[in-house]
Amino acid sequence: MNGIHDMGGMHGFGAVDRRPDEALFPEVWQGRVCALAGYAMGAGLANIDAFRHAIERMPPDRYLSDGYYGRWLYALETLAAERLGADAAVERPDHMGSVVREIDREPRFAVGDAVRTWNRHPQGHTRLPGYARDRRGVVADVHPACVYPDTNADGRGESPEYLYTVGFESRELWGEEAEAAATVYIDLFEPYLEALE
Repeated sequence: MNGIHDMGGMHGFGAVDRRPDEALFPEVWQGRVCALAGYAMGAGLANIDAFRHAIERMPPDRYLSDGYYGRWLYALETLAAERLGADAAVERPDHMGSVVREIDREPRFAVGDAVRTWNRHPQGHTRLPGYARDRRGVVADVHPACVYPDTNADGRGESPEYLYTVGFESRELWGEEAEAAATVYIDLFEPYLEALE
C-alpha cells in the first residue's frame, strides 16, 4: 500500500511527540475501542492483517486527524460494515493466538545471505514499508513460516511464508544524511526478498 498510511521514513512530520507519563488511554472511549478490537479478533470477526488493511483504506485527511485509536475505530466500523452488514458467516479461526504455520519446504535464505527487497507498489496490504523497497540488506535471523499478511488481509488465504529479520545500514535506507554505522532491522516475508549475487 502506498500513501499516507505508510509514514515510516517520511520527512516533514517533525519529531515523535513521546510522553512517557501519558496515560495508556487518555480518554475513556480509547480503552473501549481497544477492547472491541481485541474482541473482534478473538471472536474471529477479523484478523490483524484485515484490521491493518482497513486502516490503510482510511481517507488521508482522517488518517492524519483521527489519532491512533480513531484509526482503530475506523477499522472496526469498516470491517463491521463489510463482514457483518453483508451477513457474512463468522467462524472462529483454528489457530487462535498464533500466526506460525508449518509448511513443507525449507527457507530460501539463511543467516548471512545478502538480499534485496522488491520494488513493487501493491494496491492492497503489505508489510514491506515504502522506505525499505529496492534496498540491500543481510539476513540476521530466520523465523518459522507465518501467515502472509498480503493475502490474509483481503481474504485470499493465509498462504504461509518464512519470515526473516533483515539488517539494513541506515544510509542504505535514508542516504548519506542518515546516522553512520547504524543498522536498522526489519522483519520481512520471503516473497519480499531476492538473493544478491
